[in-house]
Amino acid sequence: MAKSDDKTVRESTRLIRAGQTPRTLSHTVGPPVQRASTVLLPNAASLYDGTHNTYGRHGLATHATLSSAIAELEGGVEAVLFSSGLAALTGAMLAVLKSGDEVLAVDCVYAPWRRFCDGVLKRFGVTTRYVPARADADEIMALAGPATRLIALESPGSLSFEMQDVPAIAAAARARGILTLVDNTYGAGLLFKPLAHGVDLSAQALTKYVGGHSDLFMGSVATGDPALATKLKLAIRDNGWAVSPDDAYWMLRGLRTLSARMARHGASGLAVAEWLAEQPEVTRVLHPALPSFPDHGLWKRDFTGANGLFSFELTPAADAAVLALLDRLQLFGLGFSWGGFESLAIHCGPQLATSRTAEPWRAAGPLVRLHVGLEDPADLTEDLRQGLDAFAAAR
Repeated sequence: MAKSDDKTVRESTRLIRAGQTPRTLSHTVGPPVQRASTVLLPNAASLYDGTHNTYGRHGLATHATLSSAIAELEGGVEAVLFSSGLAALTGAMLAVLKSGDEVLAVDCVYAPWRRFCDGVLKRFGVTTRYVPARADADEIMALAGPATRLIALESPGSLSFEMQDVPAIAAAARARGILTLVDNTYGAGLLFKPLAHGVDLSAQALTKYVGGHSDLFMGSVATGDPALATKLKLAIRDNGWAVSPDDAYWMLRGLRTLSARMARHGASGLAVAEWLAEQPEVTRVLHPALPSFPDHGLWKRDFTGANGLFSFELTPAADAAVLALLDRLQLFGLGFSWGGFESLAIHCGPQLATSRTAEPWRAAGPLVRLHVGLEDPADLTEDLRQGLDAFAAAR
């Protein structure tokens, strides 16, 4: 065969063949970023022998490194990557559900996840029933029937922070042959280890704390069961899902500083929550690490720390007063995501009032959710004080 340095080969061919990937690569702290659709096999017999990766969509070095790191973080045998946190949740469901199955989901699950259950799954013959956000294992299992295949949990919920006794629910479900899937975005695989507590599938939006800089989308699902890992990988293969190698590289870079950032988020968030609890315009603060929080005992038992996300309820007032509070803020951006380096705020009471079906959301006053970023908490409380002054003036 002609080689790239063969002078009989024409220049256009030499340009195509020159500069091939070196056989050995220098060892760096991060993996090589392999951008490829085509994967070259060593010989003709390898094309169909099933032992080689044959296409870049299936993942290359960067993907493998990130997947391995997430699996280790979550304490699983394997973790698979999806293009977003929502895709991780929906992809996990599609991997294990079939027509005629039923899902039991807690009422506080992420709204887009709920929309998928009520829309896409319903169209394909999968039923979803909702249980109260604080339902215990006995209450959930009392509703489980022969068709129940999966229990979907989110603990804490990302708006009002209700928690479930995940170990008890997972144990009861496993005894009945029912799978459990937890949205572990709050814990980020660091503060809470669902797989160690008996859960079958732990999903998270890597977009949030693992990425940490509000500029990437990705999700993961980890499992300790090799058979479930195979189902997840087959779902990815058969649906044509893939993530960018560049995004996988940046996500891995975010993972390296996760524990340091999370410690700062947790400490600053708690400091702001404690300050808010003392303000006259605030009736209650929904932060799992506060002893006053209804599910504080579950959080203290199962979690190793808190992140920067929590909500607080204001004294009764019209919506205009809440908008005045939010519009006065200078350091808190107004945005729905969270987990990045910056602080954010939203008004979430109206969404809670319309999204719950198993049990209505009850609150005397408006609810505001904060994500406390990496700014100095003293600056953040000063900013909130200005917002609360605007709220009081507009009531």
